[in-house]
Amino acid sequence: MKIRFHKSFSKQFKQLSKSQKELVKGALETFEEDPYHDSLRNHPLKKEWKGYHSITADTDLRLHFRMLDDNTALFVAAGSHYVLYK
Repeated sequence: MKIRFHKSFSKQFKQLSKSQKELVKGALETFEEDPYHDSLRNHPLKKEWKGYHSITADTDLRLHFRMLDDNTALFVAAGSHYVLYK
């Protein structure tokens, strides 16, 4: 799986703590190998995020993406459940 990052994702990633950044990197490595690995809890989103998916990097750390094609994901958001769904 190829991964690309939207500028909004990069901006949000920079604001994360060092430990959160490590969790995100780990989740992205897992995603590259197996996008549907159980630990990621990959699921489609609804309402204003329709057309996007979310994976879990930690208990309250989500990464949102959409598929550009069958083998390329564009990550667009990173943050806590509260930040992403408020």
